[in-house]
Amino acid sequence: MAEVGNVACTERRWNIPIFVFFEDIRNVFKFDDLGMEILRIAFPAALALAADPIASLIDTAFIGHLGAVEIAAVGVSIAIFNQASKVTIFPLVNITTSFVAEEDTVRRINEKEAKADLEKGKMEKNDSTKQPILTDDHDNDKTETKETVLAPEFKTTKCESLDNKSKGKLKHVKRHIPSASTAILMGCILGILQTIFLIFLAKPILSLMGVKSDSPMLSPAKKYLTLRAIGAPAVLLSLAMQGIFRGFKDTRTPLFATVAGDLTNIILDPIFIFVFRWGVSGAAIAHVLSQYLITIILLFKLMTEVDLLPPSAKDLQFSKFLKNGFWLLARVIAVTFCVTLAASMAARLGTTQMAAFQVCLQIWLTSSLLADGLAVAGQAILASSFAEKDFQKAKAAGVRVLQMGLVLGFGLAIVVAIGLYSGSGVFSKDKNVIHFIIIAIPFVAGTQPINSVAFVLDGVNFGANDFAYSAYSMVLVGALTITCEFVLSKTNGYIGIWIALAIFMVLRTFAGLWRMGTGTGPWRFLRVPSITEVKS
Repeated sequence: MAEVGNVACTERRWNIPIFVFFEDIRNVFKFDDLGMEILRIAFPAALALAADPIASLIDTAFIGHLGAVEIAAVGVSIAIFNQASKVTIFPLVNITTSFVAEEDTVRRINEKEAKADLEKGKMEKNDSTKQPILTDDHDNDKTETKETVLAPEFKTTKCESLDNKSKGKLKHVKRHIPSASTAILMGCILGILQTIFLIFLAKPILSLMGVKSDSPMLSPAKKYLTLRAIGAPAVLLSLAMQGIFRGFKDTRTPLFATVAGDLTNIILDPIFIFVFRWGVSGAAIAHVLSQYLITIILLFKLMTEVDLLPPSAKDLQFSKFLKNGFWLLARVIAVTFCVTLAASMAARLGTTQMAAFQVCLQIWLTSSLLADGLAVAGQAILASSFAEKDFQKAKAAGVRVLQMGLVLGFGLAIVVAIGLYSGSGVFSKDKNVIHFIIIAIPFVAGTQPINSVAFVLDGVNFGANDFAYSAYSMVLVGALTITCEFVLSKTNGYIGIWIALAIFMVLRTFAGLWRMGTGTGPWRFLRVPSITEVKS
């Protein structure tokens, strides 16, 4: 009896939601079905997500050889473009991934049910062909059951041809996913609006970022921002399509398209910048061309799998997108404003500090975004699991990706620290810029474990459709971070900005862990006693 009591206590202890993060921690590297499913989605997604920031790093390296003014100007322009893009991209992509995963799961469930009903109907039809036949058997007067013989052409030729036709149709029938059509249409509209906004308001926005009319950064910054704005529709559309493929748990197609586009960017960069002598304009043009190439590749592939033209406008889900998009919009504004404000404060410190900050920020975001591959996997698997009401798999997937994210973060911390210390000269030959890069290494490398968990938590909460909580918590975190940035930048300058960003990521991680750790919202099922506990 004592042993049974001990077992019951052990089971109850693990039903306290906060302990779920330590559950099956030894399986973090286990290549079971769940582990392999996560890796199949996460690895290509991580490579695709890292490809674009890596291309931006290469842009930064090429531009860095033009001079400190040029790299600082491009840094401010990239910060503005990223701010404008994330305000639209982040809600669109994440909503698309969750909705497409849910709709595709429901579609598959309905198809299985329809197939089961069809098989059941065939069996009933076959049973109905068996009829009782009376025989005149003088020796044994009884009813004998014989199978009615059907025409050969109906039993074989006709049925087989119908089956073959239906099989052939299934192979070529495109999926009808209303969320996919809605996402693409919204991507086009938002991209065009973003282009108009950035082109006509480039100078006032740069002024708000600290690049005044007498600054040497104004001219190159305006050129770069205006040209990059032309690629906004391609960026929005391509990322909307990536969200669709993620919902299908297909991250290989976006990887192929992204690598093709970024390789084009890398090839064109030195040609446009140095051979044609277009400077920062050449870097922007190369980037825009690569984005349109990515869009074309994804669009052609998607057209073979999804019916992008809905039967009517009623099939589009604008209200559903806008409702949840509002929450994510508030969230992404809070996140990106914190980062953009940090860049603006660095720009006010001077060209040297801004150049160093730009390099460190790109590496900080690039390395951390590798964890977004796990976030994509977690979101897709969780969205499908919640649609199927498979809460056990939802819990297991959420815990596993978080544990894997923490391990990945520690690995990134080591790589970033060594790489940035030994390779800072790749980004600039200015000794003062290199000095400020090295100063920021403890913050850029040291926050990697925290950053990785924070990014994975985004995917976990989005997969659970917990958009409202994500918005509320991030607005609060953003308000606290902005206060820290103003105070610490005034008292500690360049170092103060990085301390504030570290505080931002700690608060962001805590807010993300709170929901699942307390078993509230969509995670209420974590408080329900398990079957094993009840039996114990």
